[in-house]
Amino acid sequence: MDTITINAKGISVSLDLTVGHIADMSIESGGRQLRPLHRAPWVDASETLPQDLPQGTVRLSGDFLCAPFSRSDVEEAPLHGWPANSAWDVVESGATEGGWRAVFRLRHKVMGASVDKIFTLRDDHPFLYQEHVFSGGSGAISVAHHPMTAMKGGGRLAFSPKRFAATPADPLEPDPARGRFMLAYPSRSSDLAHFPAAGGGTLDLTDYRMEDRREDFLTLVEADHGGPGWTALARQAEDDLVLVLKNPAELPVTMLWFSNGGRDYAPWSGRHLGVLGIEDGRTAIGHAASLGDNWLKREGVATAFALGEGVSFRHVIGALPLSAGEPPREITTADGRLRLAGSAASEVPFDSDFLRIGQPAAA
Repeated sequence: MDTITINAKGISVSLDLTVGHIADMSIESGGRQLRPLHRAPWVDASETLPQDLPQGTVRLSGDFLCAPFSRSDVEEAPLHGWPANSAWDVVESGATEGGWRAVFRLRHKVMGASVDKIFTLRDDHPFLYQEHVFSGGSGAISVAHHPMTAMKGGGRLAFSPKRFAATPADPLEPDPARGRFMLAYPSRSSDLAHFPAAGGGTLDLTDYRMEDRREDFLTLVEADHGGPGWTALARQAEDDLVLVLKNPAELPVTMLWFSNGGRDYAPWSGRHLGVLGIEDGRTAIGHAASLGDNWLKREGVATAFALGEGVSFRHVIGALPLSAGEPPREITTADGRLRLAGSAASEVPFDSDFLRIGQPAAA
């Protein structure tokens, strides 16, 4: 069994057990099937891929746990660590009152810690509730979720309040013979609608344009606002709203990966189009950098969890039919509801206690 599918009323989620990636997610809403997550075009194509690819790239889909995020340069492991590249076992999977709960365990240890992935679905909730738990181990680990969505006609983005956005020192694809980018590196801005561009001027980070062939990466640092951290993407052609939510005390940064035909070499080959990674984490770029002195720590932002006493963090992914073509101005969660404020206000069922907003996170 390489894939397991779990269901509750109105929602199903499939996990690729070979690498711990979400292979599919389907939400029934308003007589429609919404599929908010991306799957790389080569995964099901039965084509010959370059030999040196990590399994997480070979099977790239949906969302997965990165531990560490990016380079594994403290403990030997592939890009994004063993949780994104190796097998998970089903520990339990069964119906609960009003939904379904499944627990998966990574066969590998990470810094000596065992790692559990817990999926919870609730009847008529258009969300996947996820928790990851590290038990035991020593040292510290950087982590991130890696949800990816894809668009055929672009989209508009909105976010919970951020302090600023920043690009790293170097672009993902600096060689024009291999790819291209559009943002300035390194750079930063507190105005997400006006981020410095590589060729001068600015670009609007809230506008995903299909004509912009690019491979860009940047980090958004959460402001201190006391509510959930969230990203909302109004996908135009798909006519839906993709939602990603976190507890900023646990995952204080959101990294955006714009992947729109910006890599020309295999397996990307210019065909990885309209993809946006919305990667909530507690990390710098690379394990060693996350544990050492780094620019985020100097901004007062935690970039790793200390292992040993037990670590847990939570995350939510969902989708709704799009109203009025624009993302919300504000999202709040309380009293078992998620409320969207904006041009078309609405609310849906939501486990408002799940993200533990206001509770202290582990160190």
